[in-house]
Amino acid sequence: MLKRLSHTYRLKELLNLEIILFFLLVVGLCKGFSGGSPKQKKHKRYNRYQRTAYNAASGNSVFDTLFDDGKYGEFLIYSCLEDLGDAHKLLTNIYLPKVNGTTTEIDLIMISATGIYVFESKNFSGWIFGDENSKYWKQIFRGGRHYQFYNPIWQNKKHISVLKQHLGLGDEVFRSYIVFSERCVLKKMSVYSPEVKVMNQDVLACEIAEDMMQRPEFFTPLEIEQIYNELSRYTQADDETKQAHIDAIKRRNP
Repeated sequence: MLKRLSHTYRLKELLNLEIILFFLLVVGLCKGFSGGSPKQKKHKRYNRYQRTAYNAASGNSVFDTLFDDGKYGEFLIYSCLEDLGDAHKLLTNIYLPKVNGTTTEIDLIMISATGIYVFESKNFSGWIFGDENSKYWKQIFRGGRHYQFYNPIWQNKKHISVLKQHLGLGDEVFRSYIVFSERCVLKKMSVYSPEVKVMNQDVLACEIAEDMMQRPEFFTPLEIEQIYNELSRYTQADDETKQAHIDAIKRRNP
């Protein structure tokens, strides 16, 4: 009887050991597929941040960038565009004055021989449903939670309108890019204007490279530098300008 109990107990021990080993194997595989531990991911993000000129361009510290979803989304776009080469000029967080005395905040601008590319960053997750002609788009999460947000195409169109007025340039020069995080799925997206592109961040490099190859040249290197110098005056805004911008938005949307 004691031998039988001992044998049964031994089998249970072996079974439990197999379960533990299987669990450890699954955890190890998951870590491998997910790109490592959270600490390793943060280290990779930090190294990527250090390799770019984003800090000098934006004034955002590494802490502010890596731990703020909005800033981190802008940083990823900036880093991607930076890889296109030195022939293009990049600006981020531009607070451009409007005729009514308020400002419009533009996430990123790339000035190139083939035009001025204006980027609206949406570092979102979930499923995204949008139509260029609808005022609001929808973000849906697992379990049915959903939120509305203002049409980013319309949002960027307003940015471009202020840029056109400020620089005295025509429509043909500008391209509008709405860039969503890789963490979301663009489930249903309807875009009708040829100058507008909506995409996930992981395909941005291919999309913009193809776009630039198909467009004529509008600016010389000297003109690129002149536009850059003009707009760079409105980057790295002080706290007073940022707060005034926020207050103006609150007044429009009480």
